[in-house]
Amino acid sequence: MELKPGYKQTEVGVIPEEWEVLAFGELFDVTAGGDVDPKRSTSYRDEIHCYPIYSNALTDRGLYGYCSYADHNAGSITITARGTLGAANFRDHAYTAVGRVLVLQPKHEIVGSYFSEVINHRVKFAIESTGVPQLTAPQISTYRLPVPPLPEQRAIAGALGDVDALLGALEKLIAKKHGLKNAAMQQLLTGQTRLPGFSGEWENASFESVLRKVNSKEYQIQTAEYQTTGIFPIVDQGKDPVVGFSDREDKCFRCPEGGVIVFGDHTCILKFVDFDFVVGADGTQILAAKAGHNARFHAFHLQHRGITTTGYNRHFKFLKERLFVAPPLEEQTAIAEVLSDMDAEIAALEQRLAKTRALKQGMMQELLTGRVRLI
Repeated sequence: MELKPGYKQTEVGVIPEEWEVLAFGELFDVTAGGDVDPKRSTSYRDEIHCYPIYSNALTDRGLYGYCSYADHNAGSITITARGTLGAANFRDHAYTAVGRVLVLQPKHEIVGSYFSEVINHRVKFAIESTGVPQLTAPQISTYRLPVPPLPEQRAIAGALGDVDALLGALEKLIAKKHGLKNAAMQQLLTGQTRLPGFSGEWENASFESVLRKVNSKEYQIQTAEYQTTGIFPIVDQGKDPVVGFSDREDKCFRCPEGGVIVFGDHTCILKFVDFDFVVGADGTQILAAKAGHNARFHAFHLQHRGITTTGYNRHFKFLKERLFVAPPLEEQTAIAEVLSDMDAEIAALEQRLAKTRALKQGMMQELLTGRVRLI
């Protein structure tokens, strides 16, 4: 393959001619985490225990606790070295490393956040043992990395850092919106707060008076019949509203006006569906609202009351033994609309978050290979 002018072929792929290829050992002093002093550490942060402890874990970027001393300076990188290999985190503060995590301390001036991105997205560590996968300092020291000039490292890290800041802001906003929705459900679905124009006492009602079971087996197809495209969406157990498509018009459930509640014998994850669909997995259950009731309202009510976490007993025993709140239909509809609007806002933010993550993936593909130059 003919190379573009200004590029060269190397052991790490095609890169700009100005870039170098250097081994980890040439760039970093590589050491392993040690033991933490239990007398000088705690699980929470305070004025004395102000230095984070990072372990080999993936959750919470490896945060293990806090201690009163730091073994490593700001500007280094940690890499998971046992189990899941090679998850790199740039540390812009002093800290202590514990256990099997590896620490990469730069030997000279570099941009650590650039190299953490390169390690995460361009380096594939070989598994050199038959037991639990692990890396050692001697093993990692031989791997080679593309090294742009320092100004370009800064430019790439800055561009990716801006996207990371946007991702972080979106994640915080989504978490805030979820919190607001949970608070609204607590107030609106219990009658503690009433929407304008509504008053009076709510009634309690049995399952049989508010919902009816639909024979979902009449509309069920086999997993082998799932298609990636088709006329009718397939709905089954699980979090995703639609898991595939089908052209089986004879199996299409014509969803009544006002929608239905769909959930599974095993997952208990409630979904409100207001479109025609085909039923997927065996055990998928459909509930429709009876006259005078709003299916979406009762879906929110069941979610709020914890059916998604308490489990579902077969033959609707669990549902039949529980009381349902029954405000007038107009109030049910109004509450459902408020909560649905909040769901739509969260869904739009989550879609934006997914697009931003995809944008960062595309940027990394271009910037970390030098295909697109910022300088």
